[in-house]
Amino acid sequence: MKYVLICTLFLMLVFHTSCGQNQTNSPQDNTRQGYTESQLKEAATNKGVPVGMVRHVRKARNGDILIASWLAVFRYDGTSFTNLTGKAISPRFASFWDVLEDRKGNLWFASLLSGVYYYNGKSFQDFTTKDGLPSNGVKKIYEDKAGNIWFATVDGASRYDGKSFRNFTTKDGLPNDDINSIMEDKTGKLWFGTRGDACFYDGKTFTVLKNKDGKAFKNVWSVIEDKKGNIWFGDVDGLWRYDGRTFTKVSQRGAYAIIEDKKGNIWTTGSNASLGQFFKDGSGRAVWALSRYDHKSLYNENPAVTEIMTGQPGLLGLLEANDGSIWFGFYQGVYRYDGKTITDFKSKEDQK
Repeated sequence: MKYVLICTLFLMLVFHTSCGQNQTNSPQDNTRQGYTESQLKEAATNKGVPVGMVRHVRKARNGDILIASWLAVFRYDGTSFTNLTGKAISPRFASFWDVLEDRKGNLWFASLLSGVYYYNGKSFQDFTTKDGLPSNGVKKIYEDKAGNIWFATVDGASRYDGKSFRNFTTKDGLPNDDINSIMEDKTGKLWFGTRGDACFYDGKTFTVLKNKDGKAFKNVWSVIEDKKGNIWFGDVDGLWRYDGRTFTKVSQRGAYAIIEDKKGNIWTTGSNASLGQFFKDGSGRAVWALSRYDHKSLYNENPAVTEIMTGQPGLLGLLEANDGSIWFGFYQGVYRYDGKTITDFKSKEDQK
């Protein structure tokens, strides 16, 4: 029963971007989402472990690991976890999606239901639609080269210059107001993954991209730039590479998160079949995987891919730590893979 509840929560959160509903509701009690009182208590503990769905894993400026779990955001210093958001909002009403430490050392926490929390080391400030955000549903945070903070929300993209918010929507040229990902490339272009097409912004105009078949993407979860300057897109129906002229579908596997490691390998999390195949099959047996595409064969017609781990929906946020280990979130916590062993950080409650 516990698995069913958590999977229901996961599927609801994964596919919320397919329903096109504005997320501006007040935070709701997380016991209604299937979390137990023990999990809420664990998440509230200052030295607990990440509890709840981990959407994104980030790196702090000193190399610490920042983990955005649904119930709280944690810092891992190599020895223990510290709850960073317990003083901002109770895990009972939290809905964290992403975390970022900016170049000044300030911390930003994205929430799907209550906007963005800002922490300067002394106090918290909660930015919402009342302050200028287009929505209180914030899924991704990004800092550009100029030091502006960008927010991917369910009702548009928003740029914060330290004083005010400048919002971008379909009225400005975005192909979809539901934004999943933001990334700035080496040339200064900003790339956006949306619930549909991908596009880039040159500071004046949004250019919408179609895949190699001239069709729109379905749901672009992630956008990265590799060392060679190629842009990679993670879509629910596959992994794509764009060299500035041509799209190549590297894999049919769905790709929620993408990273390139120090060796040039591409790592993804996501379903080991496209979303279309999953629904067409109708089995309801979605299998998600942490996958590594070998850099030596990335440009082959069928690049070599290794499944490091497979499991229940879903495996989510990805990060390569300074020591080369791969961290990845899942629907109930976070894992670390050191090249040989997978460490599962779970609370005692989850291990029952």
